[in-house]
Amino acid sequence: MYYTVVHRTTYDYENPVLHGHHLAHLKPRATPNQYVAQYELSVSPEPSSSRLHIDYFGNSIQHFEVLSPHDRLEVIATTELEVVVPLSHAEVPRLGWEHFSEQVRVDPSMVAVQEYCFDSPLVRAHSSLRDYASATFTPGRDLKEAVVEFNARIHAEFKYEPASTDISTPLATVLREKRGVCQDFAHVAVGCLRSLGLPARYVSGYLETVPPPGKERLVGADASHAWAATYLPGYGWLDFDPTNNVLPADRHVTVAWGRDFSDVSPLKGVVLAGGAHRVSVGVDVERRRTKPSPPAPSPPDIPQQTQSQKGAQSQGSDPMAS
Repeated sequence: MYYTVVHRTTYDYENPVLHGHHLAHLKPRATPNQYVAQYELSVSPEPSSSRLHIDYFGNSIQHFEVLSPHDRLEVIATTELEVVVPLSHAEVPRLGWEHFSEQVRVDPSMVAVQEYCFDSPLVRAHSSLRDYASATFTPGRDLKEAVVEFNARIHAEFKYEPASTDISTPLATVLREKRGVCQDFAHVAVGCLRSLGLPARYVSGYLETVPPPGKERLVGADASHAWAATYLPGYGWLDFDPTNNVLPADRHVTVAWGRDFSDVSPLKGVVLAGGAHRVSVGVDVERRRTKPSPPAPSPPDIPQQTQSQKGAQSQGSDPMAS
């Protein structure tokens, strides 16, 4: 599927901001099933500096600095990309989840997977999470089969309720009250798997805003979305979306992944002055009929932009900022 994604974030400040440093995870990743043809970031007021680089997890990340006084910051990320259905996991060899948990723990060749077994700033392993997951991850059960059922179980037992939580809501509270939003459900899934000794990572991205005829509209399509992923030997990372009880295919756009939300916050920063602020976020994921074109090459008589110059026009935005 071909998509145009527009992600707009606006901050309105009570008092003028004199100096702002911001960090954005907004450029979708290049993956085996996702190709980014064009990406542009527009920031107003214009940044005095901007730098694009790759973070520890392989995500595109951009720092930009705004020095001119302003009472509004607007960041618009526009992406044209193609998403295809991932390789089928139907032929993944059956493997008991306890066996793989032990393998991950002791196999030195799996160091890149092992790091997703550890605690992170927003997700810590706990006996309550392990106990909740144990009803699905019973002794000897096939790993993939248990993950698929666990995905459905969170969807059935937790209520999607916007504004019932924020990013500071403890995971124990979400588990006890069984309500929240997609970020909460992804954190619960990640925490439960890690509490069993299984690797799990947090994935941020988008959903198709308007579904094709005959398809249901997915929950969370008007803002940044989040889901989880775990590792299947013989296949790789398997994404699963407990908010919608689906395994992401070509209607999910992957932006970034990490240990939890704190690693991939769409837009965050530090500002001098500004006082109270109001933030608004809008996301539109529109299906295209034609394949997006790659960027046109620069004319030979015009020097190529440096990476930092490109960054001022080329990288993302969303809340949890200023």
